[in-house]
Amino acid sequence: MPYSGKIEFAGERKIRERNTRIYRMAHWPIWIWVFFLAPGPLTFSLFNRGFHWANWAWLAAVLIGTGIAGLRAQLPGCEHRPYILRFDEDKPNPLYRRVCYTFAWNAVLNFALLNITGLVIAVALGIWRLKQIYFYTYSPLCALILLLGILGKLPRVGASTKNEGIERRYFYGSVWAVTAAQTVLLVLWKALPETRTGSLVKLLAFVGVLALFGLAASRGILPRTRPIVPGELMVSD
Repeated sequence: MPYSGKIEFAGERKIRERNTRIYRMAHWPIWIWVFFLAPGPLTFSLFNRGFHWANWAWLAAVLIGTGIAGLRAQLPGCEHRPYILRFDEDKPNPLYRRVCYTFAWNAVLNFALLNITGLVIAVALGIWRLKQIYFYTYSPLCALILLLGILGKLPRVGASTKNEGIERRYFYGSVWAVTAAQTVLLVLWKALPETRTGSLVKLLAFVGVLALFGLAASRGILPRTRPIVPGELMVSD
């Protein structure tokens, strides 16, 4: 089906020669969050019981690791200058970008899929098994997503940046949809009881927000979800 939503023209985008310190610092928390979420069962215990020593230890390790990478300009958005200036250029995709975006896809896909699975089981059987689902399923699914990243089968993690103008919209659209849906689900998780009716409300709200934001992203309504039409220079974030 031909795309008929909003678009951006590469030649109309403002070219940024260097990333300011504020811009670079603003991207650091994004990658802190991505890698902090990586151990799924540990993250589940965080939202279930709150911070404990393992969460603090992992957070410290993530802060140190991402801090060093950011200072060395080895995190997307933390470079001294934008890496991608021409969106359709067949340019090598650096290893740090491929690694970071692969783990970002894991944070986007893994939690959403497992939460939907847990809610479907809770609605169908009337039992809450999300802890067991995370314990037994998170790691295999994470391994699959990381494998897809290694093979370059996910948007923004391929060997080339040639399709960046299109792939970025898939990434940001997914981030918008999942972040909004997870936020709504967290609020409902705390507010509603763990009954079959409560689980049904959570499931419908979660899927509904995913669909709503997914539709908005597909139409290019949300920030950074418009395809960039071939042309001149652009800056990719």
